[in-house]
Amino acid sequence: MALIPTISVTFQARALGASLADTRFTAIHASPLKRAYSTAQGVHDAQPEPKPPLTTSLLLREQHWGVAEGHPWIMVQEPGLSLEEHLARGLYPVLHERSQKFPEGESLNDLALRAEQAINEIVMPYVWQAARDGKKGIHIALVSHGLCISELVPALLKKDASGQHIGRDYRGLLNTAWTRVVLDVKGSKEGEPLEFSDNALPPLEVRVVAFNSSEHLEKVKRQHGGIGSAAYDPKQQDIRAFFGGGKIDGGQVEGRSESNAEDEANVQIN
Repeated sequence: MALIPTISVTFQARALGASLADTRFTAIHASPLKRAYSTAQGVHDAQPEPKPPLTTSLLLREQHWGVAEGHPWIMVQEPGLSLEEHLARGLYPVLHERSQKFPEGESLNDLALRAEQAINEIVMPYVWQAARDGKKGIHIALVSHGLCISELVPALLKKDASGQHIGRDYRGLLNTAWTRVVLDVKGSKEGEPLEFSDNALPPLEVRVVAFNSSEHLEKVKRQHGGIGSAAYDPKQQDIRAFFGGGKIDGGQVEGRSESNAEDEANVQIN
């Protein structure tokens, strides 16, 4: 299964799609936010016929920032001010605790719960059905955003029967870099259907076999004005506005998505 963070520049999405063209995806699921969906389309367009279904899910959108959505932030809180006092002054500080969140928004703990829901509702039905059908080597793509993927990977690893993968940090993904996670139903074999009930699921072996892979970007010339690991923004927005996101068609708010403060600036999260 491939997990892919997103960008807004089409040529990088096309390069990603071309690099994955030989991987036949059973399905592609994407965040409905514009950058994610555009990246998913790049992957989908490069797939051979018959193309896999491309669907969206709110479970794959980036961490929601509530009242801070779309606003620039400050990296350090003003001494002596509470979060509420910062907000009253129109200041939106980076939050350093997993339990912290802005009003009407999500904490990282909330995001982790949503990631687990996404895995259970989107991914696992494919896994169990493939085992029951005696199929191996199916591929599902999840196209999401940096912070969401950093919680999706641990949510997958929690499915491993050994319980030995907890604790690694999967943040810091490059734009359109992909991560591959393999889920193997123990006892399953190609051409030999497994019989089991939903109340007695077989154990899983889960492993990350590729993380932050970006070889496809080596052939993409970095455009003048690029920002760090983020792609060149054709509108030449201020870096804070770019990282903060903004309105897209239909009025939906992108928010601080794939180039989020914590994800790009390597801020310590406890």
